[in-house]
Amino acid sequence: MSEYNYDAVLFVAFGGPESREDVMPFLENVLRGRNVPRERMLEVAEHYYHFDGVSPINQQMRKLIEAVTADLASQGVEIPIYWGNRNWHPMLTETMQQMKEDGIQNAIAFVASAYSSYSGCRQYRENVYAAQEAVGESAPEVDKIRTFYNHPGFISANVACIRDAIEKLPEPARQSFYIAFTAHSIPSSMSDGCDYVQQLSETCRLIADSIGIPQDRWKLVYQSRSGRPEDPWLEPDILDHIDQLNQQSVEGLVIAPVGFLSDHMEVLFDLDEEAAEKCEELGLAMSRAASVGTHPDFVRCVSKLIMERLLLNVEKEAIGQYGPNWDVCPADCCPAPIRRRRSSSSSS
Repeated sequence: MSEYNYDAVLFVAFGGPESREDVMPFLENVLRGRNVPRERMLEVAEHYYHFDGVSPINQQMRKLIEAVTADLASQGVEIPIYWGNRNWHPMLTETMQQMKEDGIQNAIAFVASAYSSYSGCRQYRENVYAAQEAVGESAPEVDKIRTFYNHPGFISANVACIRDAIEKLPEPARQSFYIAFTAHSIPSSMSDGCDYVQQLSETCRLIADSIGIPQDRWKLVYQSRSGRPEDPWLEPDILDHIDQLNQQSVEGLVIAPVGFLSDHMEVLFDLDEEAAEKCEELGLAMSRAASVGTHPDFVRCVSKLIMERLLLNVEKEAIGQYGPNWDVCPADCCPAPIRRRRSSSSSS
């Protein structure tokens, strides 16, 4: 019998293409069942082709798993770690089958998302259920690790990344810079049913307070929206926010992608390409903070999240005003967004 409450850890992530040939099949997986025009899919494909079709997200996940495995081992915790993606290989169903063949019965899942929303939490749980159903009898039971937007290790890792970015600003801008915290925009119909904005706002506040940035010099903004232009999504967009800062004669801007765990395609294209280009056009000094990636504080954060479920005597850490989030999601949390049909006159 295992000395732990679970006999394996499952990392669950979005996934990404690793060659030009992977791009369209990957995007078809991502957009399956969604009302997205094909021209939009082709537009997003060009973002990947700009990087020769290789998204860094899979390699970043490999590095995180390697780092967490080593960190757990340094604390005397030896447990197998598996990895399955929602949209590209290794696919969750393939991984679930391997776990079944290896005799895994109960696993704890680390989902690569710090916040609560349909796409960042509930949908991943649905993906796990679908993989279990596909594998059939004797598929492992899987419980999800709690969201960790206010875990002290997640906050301190972001603080360190942002401090590094501040140091890279030119001297005049370093004295009066602003911070734009970015996260993936989601439909208002999705955000209305979850704590996504509340949690993101708390993460930003905790980071800003740790660095000593007053409230009037930072803002939570959004990026990477998709879907129909007429549908309401979370705003303001990072590019619109840069225009607003320029009108206020701001000299320096740090962009911190706190809504993401790694510097994957959306960070590289939307921030390092589009946002950087706009800042250059406006003469606004910009420094982009790294995501937490494999920062030692974040690696230890993930290890602690795993250990608090593997063992019974590990404290659940959280800072700020909300405390640690639940281990078991309520049945009605993070509902799916309302899908509106496109009119017959819309392009296809």
